[in-house]
Amino acid sequence: MSELKSGSNLEKVLKAGHFAFTGECGPPRGANIDHLKEKYEPLKGMVDAVNVTDNQTAVVRMSSMAASALLVQAGLEPNYQMVCRDRNRLAMMSDILGAYSLGIRNMLCLSGDHQKFGDHPQSKNVYDIDSMQLISMVKKMRDEGKFLNEDEIDVPPKMFIGAASNPFGDPFEFRIYRLANKIAAGADFIQTQCIYNMPKFREFIKKAVDMGLTEKCFLLAGVTPMKSVGMAKYMKSRVPGMDVPDEIIKRLQGVDKKEVADEGIRIACEQIEEFKEMKGVAGVHLMAIEWEHRVPEIAERAGVLPRPVI
Repeated sequence: MSELKSGSNLEKVLKAGHFAFTGECGPPRGANIDHLKEKYEPLKGMVDAVNVTDNQTAVVRMSSMAASALLVQAGLEPNYQMVCRDRNRLAMMSDILGAYSLGIRNMLCLSGDHQKFGDHPQSKNVYDIDSMQLISMVKKMRDEGKFLNEDEIDVPPKMFIGAASNPFGDPFEFRIYRLANKIAAGADFIQTQCIYNMPKFREFIKKAVDMGLTEKCFLLAGVTPMKSVGMAKYMKSRVPGMDVPDEIIKRLQGVDKKEVADEGIRIACEQIEEFKEMKGVAGVHLMAIEWEHRVPEIAERAGVLPRPVI
């Protein structure tokens, strides 16, 4: 493998003490490379890594590995997502080796949305191992150079291992311990669910700092700009584990309809400014859903440019 892809840029940025800024790109619902290119082009030079989702919402899309490899070819660093829903451990280990061989250096370990919510609800899930065990498995492959059965790996996949955290799920008091378990399993960095309830997140991150978790792992706060009042109401009432305060909805309702999207970006930028000063937060993960073309504007307004070149 070329030495140009010998390590993770995201890892270098975080370990150098820079405030990280990552983006997201959902693969197309087909083999349309041009569509994928339209989504990732605006992210060039704007983010340190790009999350490539794995059949998110249990809807069939181009594979995360293939889309990640195309990003590598285009000069972007992918954060390859893998969910436990669709693969057993055999397929997972095989895909991890394949991803590494294609120049992919970051991966995010997830459970995956249940298939009953997707476009093929009759499909069978796998869940051979859960996200905690997946984190541990990747760490074993990387650090020990061994498969789960203890066989040796000739070239271990040196992945920078990520996991997700939802600070707002019920019961709230348990969320910090789930985060601690993922870090103990081997997560190097954490990306949170999108945050709207800032007081509740301040409480969560204070617990993480007090428990020493942010000394062991880099935590990136999730930010998703609201495009409309309808989006805010939908996320509040229909998306499990999402906490959207009424104040956010009222603020969006208080501006002219033509300016709601801009107000959503303004709220996101205010959040990013606070996260930059918040103890325990190492960066932001920006999930601009189907809004990749506005990432340069958000990055500029949030004051996170230029990105460090390491």
